[in-house]
Amino acid sequence: MKKIYSSQLLPMVGHLRNVLEAQGIECLVKNEFGSSGMGELPPIEVWPELWVLDDRQFDEAVSIVSVAALDNGVTATQRWTCNNCAEQLEGQFTDCWKCGRSRPD
Repeated sequence: MKKIYSSQLLPMVGHLRNVLEAQGIECLVKNEFGSSGMGELPPIEVWPELWVLDDRQFDEAVSIVSVAALDNGVTATQRWTCNNCAEQLEGQFTDCWKCGRSRPD
């Protein structure tokens, strides 16, 4: 099982799950109700996550999610590493949550 997508927007995660399942790719949403932990945990830790159950379908799922996310105005990009503090960040973030530095171009 591999994580394919995370967003603060549960409806977007649900939409992408539906898109993948329509293509025969089984998925699981984690942290669906994680927002209740905000304040005690960093916000990004409680965001809903979309996971592909079969690792063999991961590459296909990435392609599908990239197209579906772009169709909905979301920029799907690769993970990046902050040049300032070396924190690993998901592609949808433009700034480092740890130090606040912007993603390099």
